[in-house]
Amino acid sequence: MWTILILAGIAAVSAEPRGFHGEKVFRVFPQNYKQVELIRSLANSAKLDFWVPDHVDLVEPGRRVDFRAESHVSYDIQALLQQNEIPFEIMIDDLQEALDKQRDSNIRAVHSYEKYNNLDTINAWGANLAAQYPGLVSRSAIGNSYEGRPIYLLKVGKSGANKRAVFIDCGFHAREWITPAFCQWFVKEAVNSYGTDTQFTNLLNNLDFYVLPVMNVDGYVYSWNTNRMWRKTRSANKNSNCIGTDPNRNFNAGWCTVGASSRACDDTYCGSSPESELESKAVANFIRANIPSIKAYLTIHSYSQMLLFPYSYSYSLAKDHTELNNVAKGAVAALTGLYGTKYTYGPGGKTIYLAAGGSDDWAYDAGVKYSYTFELRDTGRYGFALPESQIKATCEETLLAVKYIANHVLNNS
Repeated sequence: MWTILILAGIAAVSAEPRGFHGEKVFRVFPQNYKQVELIRSLANSAKLDFWVPDHVDLVEPGRRVDFRAESHVSYDIQALLQQNEIPFEIMIDDLQEALDKQRDSNIRAVHSYEKYNNLDTINAWGANLAAQYPGLVSRSAIGNSYEGRPIYLLKVGKSGANKRAVFIDCGFHAREWITPAFCQWFVKEAVNSYGTDTQFTNLLNNLDFYVLPVMNVDGYVYSWNTNRMWRKTRSANKNSNCIGTDPNRNFNAGWCTVGASSRACDDTYCGSSPESELESKAVANFIRANIPSIKAYLTIHSYSQMLLFPYSYSYSLAKDHTELNNVAKGAVAALTGLYGTKYTYGPGGKTIYLAAGGSDDWAYDAGVKYSYTFELRDTGRYGFALPESQIKATCEETLLAVKYIANHVLNNS
């Protein structure tokens, strides 16, 4: 074993919102199990925040690991990695500096498609669009969050009988701000393209799109007001002072078996039972109630530039693997064709890591054949601190992939 020289200093209690001054994001390349064990030891002693993979148990030799280290341990970690000859690079030297640059202004009341918008602004935007385009957009609440916030869903499409539908959700993980930005962008493009863009008009005439701009509403608010790096929901946990559950480990798909934690303090905590979270249950109930019409489920996450499909809770291939893989290949080709952004695609467990309780696996097993998870930009240069200057390009390219999948659904379901 190594002697881990981590400063034990007690972190000062900071005023809200939490700052990230001097915190670093490391990218580490463990070469063998000895080095993996060192990283696992560090995870406990230094309270590392894992970005990719999202839990220390998923760290393996030969696969990169991105994690955030608090300022009082970051230099010790750097020294330890060097002493043990573990290859690494520093992706973000000062996280607070990166976050300060992420938004061009912290004061913003007006909605913008090329800026990050807070929940109140997004909710007002949705209400305005439904009022402005009553023949194309309607809004309803599919439930309330733990803290009592409505979870608003937009239905986008020309009214018609017996239409098939595509369900798109964003904002599962609170700190993945680029994802609600995409859901807003998608709706904008839909209403602006109707009647002018032949392909999009055809999609809207023949499909309904259910768009959930922010699934984890409480967590998203908390990431704006208190802790920018927050991931989970904000529910209380029995017999624990730790708050929240990972909503994307909370679905009844291999629930809490692999890549999920039964410890309430962990970022990948699976919850006390499947659909223990009101937010997860609201999504599941809506899909169950509309299962005859919903033909595709697209859940938008970040980061890694990947398009994943079932399964993530096991290495087993889905019965529709060949078709799902071919559709992913075409969608990625459409996306890459715009700006050359490179995406990886494949079944989640084999392509990124095993993770049980995910909404995409659950939707697939519930009968939604075309079930996909997007991991948007980037590959780690900014990670969750993706600058607003990249919103437009990210959304433009992702839209091409979503339209490709929707077209396939229209012609093949």
